[in-house]
Amino acid sequence: MRAILIGLVLAGLCDGARADGISSAYTDLDTKRDCVTYAKADEGDGDWAELACSGYRGYPVLVAYDDARESLFYGFPPGGDMTSAWESFSGFNSSAAKVEWRIETIGDKAVPFAVIHRRSISNSEDEAKPTEVLLVAKVGQMDTRESCTVGLVLATGNPQANDQARKLADEKARAFACGKDKHVVIGNVPPFGRVDN
Repeated sequence: MRAILIGLVLAGLCDGARADGISSAYTDLDTKRDCVTYAKADEGDGDWAELACSGYRGYPVLVAYDDARESLFYGFPPGGDMTSAWESFSGFNSSAAKVEWRIETIGDKAVPFAVIHRRSISNSEDEAKPTEVLLVAKVGQMDTRESCTVGLVLATGNPQANDQARKLADEKARAFACGKDKHVVIGNVPPFGRVDN
């Protein structure tokens, strides 16, 4: 009897060591080092560019820049196009150099289903103090090719921001319907919008 109990405990420990679940992986996003510019404004045609950047294990990060604002697409885009929609804050904004990928592991397969990416938005009242927001986005997969913002979490003055963003990613991103479902906002986040192409 004792041998059976020990065997069951050891089996449980082994199962726990290879248990499926959700974890985080981090990648860098340096537009000067990790990206290729594939479209940009001609002289006198404004200040815009489109870049393809390395992401997590073959999943790219696509950056569209226009007039000191950024729209990002995480994963595989539809039809090889940059993005199906422009999503950004109305104020001048920029992205942090670190991207957190939420990974679901099932057996031997690890799939990134969401990202959490810090954004800095200019503050018209005090340019030295931008507003920090954690943007939670769905990752575009090879089959669905759909990525969009799932939620926005105010990070400035919010010690719970990382936990809130992870909870939002884990509970909402996989089933989120881009262009149909409304993104979640936690805190007093600066104006943010989506323009479908």
